[in-house]
Amino acid sequence: MIERILPTDDARDLLDLVTELADKELAPRAADFEARAEFPRAALRTLGRAGLLGLPYPEEVGGAGQPYEVYLQVLEILASRWLTVAEAVSVHTLACYPVAAYGDDALRERLPEMLGGELLGAYCLSEPQGGSDAAALTTKAVRDGDDYLVSGAKAWITHAHSADFYNIFCRTGGPGPDGISCLLADVPAAGITPLKPERTMGLNASPVSQIVFDGARVPAGRVVGGEGIGFKIAMTALDSGRLGIAACAVGLAQAAVDYAVDYAKERQQFGKPIATFQGLGFMLADMATQVSAARALTLAAARLRDAGRPYSAEAAKAKLFATDAAMKVTTDAVQVLGGYGYVADHPVERYLREAKVLQIVEGTNQIQRLVISRHLTRA
Repeated sequence: MIERILPTDDARDLLDLVTELADKELAPRAADFEARAEFPRAALRTLGRAGLLGLPYPEEVGGAGQPYEVYLQVLEILASRWLTVAEAVSVHTLACYPVAAYGDDALRERLPEMLGGELLGAYCLSEPQGGSDAAALTTKAVRDGDDYLVSGAKAWITHAHSADFYNIFCRTGGPGPDGISCLLADVPAAGITPLKPERTMGLNASPVSQIVFDGARVPAGRVVGGEGIGFKIAMTALDSGRLGIAACAVGLAQAAVDYAVDYAKERQQFGKPIATFQGLGFMLADMATQVSAARALTLAAARLRDAGRPYSAEAAKAKLFATDAAMKVTTDAVQVLGGYGYVADHPVERYLREAKVLQIVEGTNQIQRLVISRHLTRA
């Protein structure tokens, strides 16, 4: 049992509800859906109807008005039962951010629908030749009367085949970050084609795909915040998104610790449980400590965000540390189980494969180090 210090009794009740839903609706289905590579769209609708797809957004626009500190603990609980679902919630929350933070009144009227649970969003930033170098993106949007015509391609897009709306970061002006805008597009739509899902190492129930835009029409009123501020929107959104991925990493790592501890208490060697051997017990202690440290770093960054203070560097630190910790902890969990850890009868091999992608999405961990170092050395 994790002892949580929460700001309100309502927050505690929320986490109790999430735990109950995750135990009943998510955990029993995870292994089967991952084995079949089937996206759990119905599970996302269940969470949405429970109010869990708009947690950190204001109640007046259809959200739940929860602080990020609470929202991230919800993600952690979901990830400890099924990472695919937690990542989906995190991506959807990220996809709602541009309209919530930068949209005009007309676009913000769509927020209750976007946050209400029936719709799912995607965040289309990365491109086949430009992942980390977002300012160099080449997807273009050219004005044509009352519309923009969008041409180009995006890559590694979560929810490419399942989303009801896309945030498309594209070039409406000259080179560099100042030429980038964000368009909100409803899908499916003519000229927008998600390609065949990629064959990935993990998160098989959350397929990613390239998306091709071939003269896709998006109304001019769907430019979020006006032309030329798309790069700013993308970068500020990613600060919040990185905290979401950090929380997912904490939940996944916690699941690995819990499984390894339970296994070590039951597995007998040389006439006693392997948990009693100092070498293995110390490994479990280090695993648990890494998870606690990652959780503390993540929630500390969330509290800065909730207080309206700068948190970009702290979000990068949290994402960096938590995802590296998840990779180490899941690797050690496989080692604790020995040969059994290497077979799919136990979930720790899946946890290990899933942990790897968390070091890559929302900015690789090398990019996180770049963000942190620039904050340290800027004048």
